[in-house]
Amino acid sequence: MSKSLLIKGLLALLVFAVIPAVLVGFGKGYYYQIATLCFVFMLLAASLHLVTGVAGLLHLGHAALYGVGAYVAALLGSKYGIGFTWGLPLAGLGSAAIALLVALPTMRLMSIYFAVATLGIGQMLFLLFQNWVGLTNGPNGVMLFSGIGLFGFEIDSELGIYYVVAVVVAASILAIDRLSHSYYGNALRSLREDDQCTAAMGINVTVMKIQAFVISAFFAGIAGALWAYTIGYISPNDFNFSQSILILAMVVVGGLGSLPGVLIGALLLILLPEVLRSVGDIRNIIVGCVMFGAILFLPKGLFGEITALNFARRQLGAGWSDEKGQKGVGWK
Repeated sequence: MSKSLLIKGLLALLVFAVIPAVLVGFGKGYYYQIATLCFVFMLLAASLHLVTGVAGLLHLGHAALYGVGAYVAALLGSKYGIGFTWGLPLAGLGSAAIALLVALPTMRLMSIYFAVATLGIGQMLFLLFQNWVGLTNGPNGVMLFSGIGLFGFEIDSELGIYYVVAVVVAASILAIDRLSHSYYGNALRSLREDDQCTAAMGINVTVMKIQAFVISAFFAGIAGALWAYTIGYISPNDFNFSQSILILAMVVVGGLGSLPGVLIGALLLILLPEVLRSVGDIRNIIVGCVMFGAILFLPKGLFGEITALNFARRQLGAGWSDEKGQKGVGWK
């Protein structure tokens, strides 16, 4: 068995066998909720990784696009009876559509100006969630009673819901991984390093940026829908600016441009506050010190981009070879 298959097999065993067995052993809904929260934020961090870590666009409104997906799923379910099977992809498409509208006038902005624009758009969407009472029910939020149903079969057990969320998140992260470690991902990295040189090579810089932004928003919308379906209630405070900063911190602490790094960063910043819950408000100081120390002593992140790219070359390079024994394309 190759090393690549062994690693994938161990990860699959961990996610689909070991963790469920531990959750069943504890038998408390709280632990299932923590597992779901980890999956949702891992997907959010991975989606932001594509646009900020790979393409180099500082995006400060990611939580608002996450909120769009959650509200689309919740409103379709509560008002029109559209369940998980159709609500999930429609939530992703809804976030992608809003991202496209945002991207068209802003993608020609550079650096901090783009960041401020996304901050403004994020705050505008947050205020819309909070004040458009006729659509979003304002500060009272939206209750979703439909739960998760696949093709007419209702999944009401906590373990069943865990498996649905795990499969959706795993498939989404795998898709982001393939995009990040492909020729398309290399083109996005060239935008981050020098977009003028990229344009000189014949790549349409603006179109590439819009594509990355929209794809990222699609997966953020999927994460929002998963949150709405599993929690059953959403409110505007779930998608405020502090959530955008938290997602960005996961990407930075884990490692800009490193997908394994951002997943580790997401797990760290979700699980650490829960582990330290017994110490009360001091846990916020401890988490802040951990974040500060990680950035100070590991400026490239817990699992930096170079390490991640070398890992991807080893895992994907052989698969890209033209024929066995010949030098392949792509990484090699």
